[in-house]
Amino acid sequence: MKNPLQSFLEEAAKANLFPPNSRYHGIGTAVLTTPAGRPVVYLQRRLIPPPESFALLQEHTVREGERVDNLAAQYLGDPELYWRLCDANVVSRPEDLTAQPGRRIRITLPAGIPGVENA
Repeated sequence: MKNPLQSFLEEAAKANLFPPNSRYHGIGTAVLTTPAGRPVVYLQRRLIPPPESFALLQEHTVREGERVDNLAAQYLGDPELYWRLCDANVVSRPEDLTAQPGRRIRITLPAGIPGVENA
């Protein structure tokens, strides 16, 4: 007979606990059982899509003092989607995206959604 706690954790691992605007939405979880028999639920690895999987909408030139969350609100309509700007520009740390004034950053569609040619 299966341990009730183990069963609960396995079911919790299948649930998607992240909102749709989270970078972790749709990323699965798994259960690791420690040598002592304690189950630990963890988030599986999230792989950033390659840059060519993002269709460019426009570019933005960073100005002094700009923040990535404000750019996400301006261009994507939600400051919590800042991670989409980071992914499209191959940046792991959000603050790196706007650290250098004059940098041109890509504003794109979500990964895998094709753009319209010559739009």
